[in-house]
Amino acid sequence: MRSLLVIKNSGAGTSDDESLEAALEVWRGSTEVAEVEVCATSSPEELDDVLAGADGRTIVVAGGDGSLHAVVAALHRSGALAESTLALLPLGTGNDFARTLEIPLEPVEAARVVLEGAPRKVDLLVDETGGIVVNNVHVGAGAEASKLGAVWKERLGALGAGKVNLGKLGYPIGAVQAAVSSVPFELRVEIDGKVVTTTEDPVLMVSLGNGTSVGGGAELTPDADASDGAIDVMVALPEGALATMAYAADVARGEHAERDDVLYLQGREVTISGEEFWASADGEIYGPETSRTWHLQRDAYAILLP
Repeated sequence: MRSLLVIKNSGAGTSDDESLEAALEVWRGSTEVAEVEVCATSSPEELDDVLAGADGRTIVVAGGDGSLHAVVAALHRSGALAESTLALLPLGTGNDFARTLEIPLEPVEAARVVLEGAPRKVDLLVDETGGIVVNNVHVGAGAEASKLGAVWKERLGALGAGKVNLGKLGYPIGAVQAAVSSVPFELRVEIDGKVVTTTEDPVLMVSLGNGTSVGGGAELTPDADASDGAIDVMVALPEGALATMAYAADVARGEHAERDDVLYLQGREVTISGEEFWASADGEIYGPETSRTWHLQRDAYAILLP
């Protein structure tokens, strides 16, 4: 029997609360669950305190990629990640890592995965500062798209009604704005010590994928597998406004990896350096940076999967 520690964001909306309640009915009505405790957190300090009392229970993250990122980051900082078992109830706007892991987006079906699923190890990206990436980190125009998309996500999310969340349109809108306004970045990209672009190459964006998609289904790294021991790296090099717009259209169709001005590679360590850039890691935007290195941590933690 499993004991569940369910962690939710204390600022979650009514729709999320209704979805969580539907999942709780599944768990509390099951003979496979010994105990369910729900904890709402609103700060990193509160999250640390709750996780310190996990005591071997399955940690269920009720939220999206950002919520999962926060929990994994806290466990990683405390040194408890490797011995933890997580589960995911996708209540976010995009739920991209859930898509990669084929966890159902419907709350009752996802709740059944917590009961019937098996723990499987997944990889993690870790940078030299100790920062982590659960799903995807991208720089250049992709991060600009995330910055712009965050504004639209908030605006449109407020217009949603019931379970219809218009906030998921934020990233596509931000991506179009970024494609129109972005200029190439002077970035050096190294994969496992091999230089693949120099600061003389016009880099539009770089995406490092442990998962396949961002922004609610935009598959920047479509071949990524969270348990294959490799980082999928997509480097976009379109020159000029027309090529940039064509690239953005191909991203929307999932065909960008086939372009001649796109590099799609794999590795275990990636360094990006050069002029100042912003990064978006699982939706968390930070910068400006001039250099950052990410390496793959194989089989970093266990999560319940179908």
